[in-house]
This record gives sequence, structure tokens and C-alpha cells, in this order.
Amino acid sequence: MGQGWGSRHPGFLPSREVASPSQSQKSAVLQVSRGQKVTSLTACLVDQSLRLDCRHENTTSSPIQYEFSLTRETKKHVLFGTVGVPEHTYRSRTNFTSKYNMKVLYLSAFTSKDEGTYTCALHHSGHSPPISSQNVTVLRDKLVKCEGISLLAQNTSWLLLLLLSLSLLQATDFMSL
Repeated sequence: MGQGWGSRHPGFLPSREVASPSQSQKSAVLQVSRGQKVTSLTACLVDQSLRLDCRHENTTSSPIQYEFSLTRETKKHVLFGTVGVPEHTYRSRTNFTSKYNMKVLYLSAFTSKDEGTYTCALHHSGHSPPISSQNVTVLRDKLVKCEGISLLAQNTSWLLLLLLSLSLLQATDFMSL
């Protein structure tokens, strides 16, 4: 009677003998999911290409696994990434760049047939469910040109510095009067 049911039948554990993840394993998973997060997803038009800017955080040492996809008429189409396999029809139309906290996907020859909900998703590894994602619905006739968006979005720190400098100049001007 000294042996439990699970030790008599290797590979099978009754519910009271199920092994659970250790506290350190749970902590590691929580740390990664807290440290990797999509903060925004924006879409705009550059010439005839759709540009998707996926901004994210990564405060962990784990590499970011990501996927860009399009959902159209309830069907998901993988466009690019390290997780899913991109569909053949999109492979020749995508161009990708990555910066420290931003992944940018270009989809060339964008038409109304490419309208739908675009998603940028971060994953732990492989085909696990996403730990963080953002969606943006894209309609061809509602898209804005990227110039205005990219200037403000990418150069926000310069804009802030300029505004602070102007405030400082005004303050010293007032003080000298």
C-alpha cells in the first residue's frame, strides 16, 4: 500500500497527484508577460503601401516573438512574424523593419481587398496564445498619409523638448524684464 496509483501506472497521475508548476516557474511567466506588452498599433498610407507601426515594451531579457495578421471575413491571414507561417500571397508584398521598441510592417500594393482588422501580437514562444496584442481596423478610404503621424509619433521627444525650451525662454525673458 506504500505505492500510490501514479507510481504503479507510469505516465498517469490521478488528480490529487498532478504536478503543478513551481512558484519560480509561475513568477518567470508573470515577469515575461508583464515585461512584454504592445502599447499601440497604428496604420497609415505611404504611397500605395499600408504601414503598420507596432509599438511595444520589453523590460525582460527574453526575445520578443511577434506576429502581424489580418482578419477579413472572420478568417485570419498571417502576414509576417516569428510565430505563424506567412501566407504565400502576402510574402512578396511585405517589408519589415524593427527598432528597439517598434516593429514596422509595410504591405505594398494596398487595395480595398486588404481592408480588415490588423493585429500585432506578442507571444512567449512558438504558437502559444498571445500575451499582448492590439488591433486596428483599416479601411482604404479612411487611411491618412503617414507623414503627419510619423513626425509626431517618432519625434515626440523632440517636440516635447522644443515646447519645454520655448517655455524656458519665455520664463527667462519675463524674469529679465
